[in-house]
Amino acid sequence: MTVQDSPTIFSPMRLGPYTLANRMVMAPMTRSRSGDGNVPTELMATYYAQRASAGLIITEASQVSPQGVGYPATPGIHSDQQVAGWRGVVDAVHATGGRIFLQLWHVGRISLARFQPEGALPVAPSAIAAEGSHQGEPFPVPRALELDELPGIVDQFRDASRRALDAGFDGVEVHGANGYLLDQFLSDGSNRRTDAYGGSVSNRARLLLEVTDAVIGVWGNERMGVRLSPTGTFNSMHDSDRAALHGYVASKLDERSIAYLHIIDPQPEHGMFNADAPPLGAMLRERFRGPLMTNGGFDRQTGDQALAAGRADLVAYGVPFLANPDLPQRFATDATLNAPDPSTFYGGDERGYTDYPTLEPATA
Repeated sequence: MTVQDSPTIFSPMRLGPYTLANRMVMAPMTRSRSGDGNVPTELMATYYAQRASAGLIITEASQVSPQGVGYPATPGIHSDQQVAGWRGVVDAVHATGGRIFLQLWHVGRISLARFQPEGALPVAPSAIAAEGSHQGEPFPVPRALELDELPGIVDQFRDASRRALDAGFDGVEVHGANGYLLDQFLSDGSNRRTDAYGGSVSNRARLLLEVTDAVIGVWGNERMGVRLSPTGTFNSMHDSDRAALHGYVASKLDERSIAYLHIIDPQPEHGMFNADAPPLGAMLRERFRGPLMTNGGFDRQTGDQALAAGRADLVAYGVPFLANPDLPQRFATDATLNAPDPSTFYGGDERGYTDYPTLEPATA
């Protein structure tokens, strides 16, 4: 393929059973606008519908159970009311021609007793607290999950997958990144177990792969993806051999022919860039032969460069989509981008959420 023939962020793409209008993905971003009971609202439906010109939307992370909650006003997918709320979001996106996947989430130790059912301790692979504080409180030492509880964790993701199907989503993404429960099992810095879910790379990857298989059982492999953060340190994550761990996981996901692998691979200027970790994107590209999505501070030029170099097939954009509902249009016309307002990122009303201006029709 010549440079002239290389795809750009505006090129259509086949993803599983779908043809995406472009290769620009709206990345999952927590916005903390859910209503009582962690139920998605009409305001959220407006927000996502405004951004439906993305080739694909991946929703903000959504808890698979009450045990998986770690933040206020974040949506779930474990009650009938939440399914109804998400159905309103999905219908609004579909009405404008968009595609939308739900991200499935369990925070594990990144929680507090006040977010847990009956004030219980958060759960994790091992009783190791994350560093720092959360919502103004020090992270507690979590309770290590018992071996006989782990099938129940898989069931939480399976049941949430069924509810996502009932809500009308086009697919789902398993959140195995950013220091949440599945990532906690993957990394030896947070997983010190000595049973079948700890120790070796294959053992530490067991839960993620069991969850993946459970979700495939509901959705099929062509309508589900997995997100990983191979060099991430967010939420106190570290591993003694990142390349061996994530190379193994990528190979096993490749065997399952899932719709895509979503990797957080930050650009050097991005806040999540880890200069101490060797770049792993090229190795993961070799291990996972299906569609690869990259995420981490890309703009139009660097997104096109990643596609032209064959480093990725899709580029996920976070904050640019947050502040620019019509981001594909703005990139296509070289229009000025709206400046984001960080004070409104997490929680609030329509300000900094659904009130960012779009281009005038004549400009488009």
